[in-house]
Amino acid sequence: MRIVIAEDNVLLANGLELLLTAAGFHVAAIVEDAPGFAAAVDEHRPDATIVDVRLPPAYRDEGIHAALRARRRHPGLPVLVLSQYVERQYAGELVSDGRGGVGYLLKDRVSRVSEFIDALRRVAAGGTVMDPEVIGQLLTRRARDPIAALTPREREVLALMAEGKDNATIAARLVITENAVHKHIGHIFAKLGLAPADSGHRRVLAVLTYLSRP
Repeated sequence: MRIVIAEDNVLLANGLELLLTAAGFHVAAIVEDAPGFAAAVDEHRPDATIVDVRLPPAYRDEGIHAALRARRRHPGLPVLVLSQYVERQYAGELVSDGRGGVGYLLKDRVSRVSEFIDALRRVAAGGTVMDPEVIGQLLTRRARDPIAALTPREREVLALMAEGKDNATIAARLVITENAVHKHIGHIFAKLGLAPADSGHRRVLAVLTYLSRP
């Protein structure tokens, strides 16, 4: 599996390369800025990419916008974004096209090697992965927010859905049956006003309901 990395921190970039190589990935290119990322994606057509939110020269949002442009140029390009902090706007922008194949992790998640590798594989396979800390902040809502209508258990289920977990994994994590998970998800969809006609994308739409909030 070919990977392109956009990361200006040399130590982190080299660490990622060693980690990924040991896990059986092939790092096709490591670049440090947005133009380099665009060129590397065009050249290598990677199976997945890892992008820092903030890249030179301004260290603001160059990375996330480079990722968004790359996904427009190469629809469905898997992108796993790394960030030092929870930045809600960027998390929302990343998944706003509803196509999947995206992830948003805090950088300290890289040190949890098995979790990081699992997240990258799920993103490469078209899944959506969100850092639990991001989910925790995004689930803090005003009373008028539709998320406020969910029960505590439904919020737990939605948070795990947003991390990209399947029903079996959610059931094991919460120590409930898969049938119970299925019922909770049905209630979540109903409370968020997601119609059955949207069945193919309702998980992503449920996540977007709170990612898109100001």
